[in-house]
This record gives sequence, C-alpha cells and structure tokens, in this order.
Amino acid sequence: MADTYRGITHPFEPVWDGRSRVLVLGTFPSVLSRENAFYYGHPQNRFWPVLAAVFREAVPVTAAEKRALLLRHGVALWDVLASCDLTGSADSSIRNPVPNDIAALLEKAPIRRVFANGQTAHALYRRWCEPAAGMRAVLLPSTSPANAAWTLPRLTEAWRALLETPEAAASEAPEP
Repeated sequence: MADTYRGITHPFEPVWDGRSRVLVLGTFPSVLSRENAFYYGHPQNRFWPVLAAVFREAVPVTAAEKRALLLRHGVALWDVLASCDLTGSADSSIRNPVPNDIAALLEKAPIRRVFANGQTAHALYRRWCEPAAGMRAVLLPSTSPANAAWTLPRLTEAWRALLETPEAAASEAPEP
C-alpha cells in the first residue's frame, strides 16, 4: 500500500519566555511527537539526551520537565513549519510547506541566536523565514535517529554551541 500524504497543522505552541536567548527550530513534529503532544517525542530521538548533556542535567521525561529544562537555560523551542503535507514523519516527504511566523516570535522574545536542528529545518528556515526574521540560523547536526553517523558524544559537542551566546563570546574575548 502506498503512503498517503495528509495535510497536517502544527499541534502545539512554541516554548519560550521573556528570558529566552536562543531559539532551536526543528522541522515539524513527528507522528510520535504529535501523539505525545510535545516536541521530540520519539524515544530514539536524541534531542533531550543531548540538551541534558549540554546543560549537565538529568534527561527530562515529562513534557513539564522538558519545558522547565528549556526555560531554565534560556532556550526557546519551535518548528519551522506551521503546516505541510506529510506522510509518516520523514522530513524528506514534506510537501506544500507553510512556515510559522518566526519573525513575530523574535519580536516578542529577547532571542539573540537561532539554531536549526538538521539540514531540512535549516534549508526551510533560510527559504521561508530568514528574510522576515532578519536573523541567520546556525546549522546543528540533526538529533534524529536517522542521523546515525553522529554519536551522542559527538552531537553533544556540536550542540554546545547553544552555550555560546553573544554575551558569553564578548565576555570571553581577549582585551585588545
């Protein structure tokens, strides 16, 4: 039986507050994320173990624990797409993408850097959101289980870029 494309609307709001300094963007929630009603709900996705390692905390389990981890560390979380036609969860199956209004979020929150979780999120952000948002996204390796070439330690090292805020970089810069 052939896979059937379905038009799907993003089912949950972005996670952010007035202390959010960085924004991490995925592409669109997977089937399991939509069923679990929160971001990165597939148990094999390494997003939560990577963030926990970056921030030296225990891996959160519940949606409330995950939200608290993000907000404690000034991380906002959303997806590039508001809706799309999709079959299953594969980014490669996305058709008819409609972007979220990332620019509006950037106007509300004191976000200084945007990060994309994987190539597809990065490419979609650059095409659909960056012109209005006015902020480039830093490409990070995907935490998806499909990105098996990246081990958890290697992902964690790459994702430490979340810790490098403009303020931290300025305070660590050598005096002239």
